[in-house]
Amino acid sequence: MVILATNKIRKIYGELENDSYTIALDKVDLTINKGDFIAIMGPSGSGKSTLLNVLSGIDKPTSGEVTIAGEKLNDLSGDDLALFRRKQLGFVFQDFNLLDSLTVKENIILPMVLEKKSGNIINERVEELASLFGIETILQKYPYTISGGQQQRTAVSRALVNEPNIILADEPTGNLDSKSSEIIMECFEKVVNELSTTVLLVTHDVFAASYCHKVVFLKDGSVHSSITRSGRRKAFLEQIIDCQAVLGGRNSVF
Repeated sequence: MVILATNKIRKIYGELENDSYTIALDKVDLTINKGDFIAIMGPSGSGKSTLLNVLSGIDKPTSGEVTIAGEKLNDLSGDDLALFRRKQLGFVFQDFNLLDSLTVKENIILPMVLEKKSGNIINERVEELASLFGIETILQKYPYTISGGQQQRTAVSRALVNEPNIILADEPTGNLDSKSSEIIMECFEKVVNELSTTVLLVTHDVFAASYCHKVVFLKDGSVHSSITRSGRRKAFLEQIIDCQAVLGGRNSVF
């Protein structure tokens, strides 16, 4: 089942008339199915962040279409777009984006509170996610008192709490040490394997990308190539490193 598709997405910054413009994305086509676990990689300036912004509805493409769960994002705006993003998409950021004035539990349930879910449903969902990610003992703690890995597991739980169709993650291991990065990527594996949620992450980290089922490489705003994992993660990691070397991107290996 196709959950996300793009049709010749272009994103241009500047003015075409004055020849003062930059093509950030150039006719990008993607098809992502339910339960896919995909990494977007490429050198700095290849269009990764722009693509994530367009897919998430933060930015609109100059031309082309993005369709998620049957809805064309181009047709949505204002409150409708905000509601769609809240219901259909979950977000995980490099900097966690947790509220220090709220406990771990309060951070996780915030999207459900905005949806005015009942207390029983909220508590059941928090217990389920806290158990899945091993954060039951820190629910009453505040973000500034826990480790970076625990903060990111909290952020992943918050992203999942409204049962979105897709998790979009922007450099989710960027601020983590090697052990915490491994734990977070194992969390994403659980999200895909146990909850059948689609995960799409943008990363420079080849170690993180090696957990995915497929890696799509961007160069100069276009899809350059892609590789699909068919065996052990170590072999896939070596494939990713080789592709990065061809593209000229930097590798981050812990």
